[in-house]
Amino acid sequence: MKKNKPCAMLVAGGFLLFMMSCSPAPDKHIKAPFYTLDDFTEVPKIDAHVHIRTYDTAFVHQAGMDNFRLLSIVVDEDPGIEAQQQYAIYQMKKHPEIVSFATTFSVKDFDSGDWAKHTINALQQSFKDGAIAVKVYKNIGMELKDRQGSIVMIDNPRFRPVWSFLTQVSIPVIGHLGEPKNCWLPVEQMTITSDKRYYTRHPEFHMYLHPEFPSYDEQIAARDHVLEQNPRLTFIGAHLGSLEWSADELAKRLDRFPNMAVDLAARIPHLQLQAMKDRKKVQDFFIKYQDRLLYGTDRIADDSASPGKFSSFVHQAWLNDWQFFCTEDTMRSKSFDGVFKGLCLPKDVVDKIYYTNAVNRFHIVK
Repeated sequence: MKKNKPCAMLVAGGFLLFMMSCSPAPDKHIKAPFYTLDDFTEVPKIDAHVHIRTYDTAFVHQAGMDNFRLLSIVVDEDPGIEAQQQYAIYQMKKHPEIVSFATTFSVKDFDSGDWAKHTINALQQSFKDGAIAVKVYKNIGMELKDRQGSIVMIDNPRFRPVWSFLTQVSIPVIGHLGEPKNCWLPVEQMTITSDKRYYTRHPEFHMYLHPEFPSYDEQIAARDHVLEQNPRLTFIGAHLGSLEWSADELAKRLDRFPNMAVDLAARIPHLQLQAMKDRKKVQDFFIKYQDRLLYGTDRIADDSASPGKFSSFVHQAWLNDWQFFCTEDTMRSKSFDGVFKGLCLPKDVVDKIYYTNAVNRFHIVK
């Protein structure tokens, strides 16, 4: 195993990196307890939160080269559920060793008396087509309204037959419910640059501009209510369960709900910001909850970008994340000002976060 040169400077993918990796084992015959950047392509990994919306296979090819499996998640948004599912099924059939997919359900005609029945029938067909999980999206709680014009929250009683069905058939739910806490702040007060960009581009989801909608606390409470009512439901909170701002708050939920896990998709800068302020707290969080955390990125592969450029971008982003979790290198991010050190997590913890937890939660065939 190669030892990184200490204090060598590298600029890559928008990060300024000062290379200073976790100390290797003193004897070359003793297996080192930590991974290095050299191990990146050798270790099996799963990106448990991507969106493949194309028939092009460049992204999948890059995943294969970087030793990743992919969970492509269908979402109730443009370009529509049916189109996204067709892309996912095509990629899964073409590359079954790499691609799995999660389906979702539509909330169109939510007020109709047979909505739950039709939804369950549609989900059953998706499972026959190969879906291994179900995504629920933030349009529930942030867009969907009932006939009276009231916002429908995720703990609405009309969803109960769906939760019961998914519990019965042991299908996990990936819940993107609520948004980062930054969503309820003015843009200039947000902590992460990517949040500032997203909500500037998507004012419809910037809840600071829509005080008539449920608050952040109400979004989290509704999600927690569903978990209270369905303790046997396997639940993965997308995007750190919308508790990205505080490892302490997220820990409270993981302690409270034994069947809850979270993915890290699109929220790693929030962890890095916390690590800059208190690295040991973030390290301790990952060690304690190593069985409940799943690596994911939220990358969207579609036909809007050059496949070659996208593949190069994804590879570098994956490598940057690997460096944060596996080394103690000093790093800098475009998402906020300041430097932070990698978490230098032990190999067995990294293996769970990057692979084993996703295999166990989603029953992905190795």
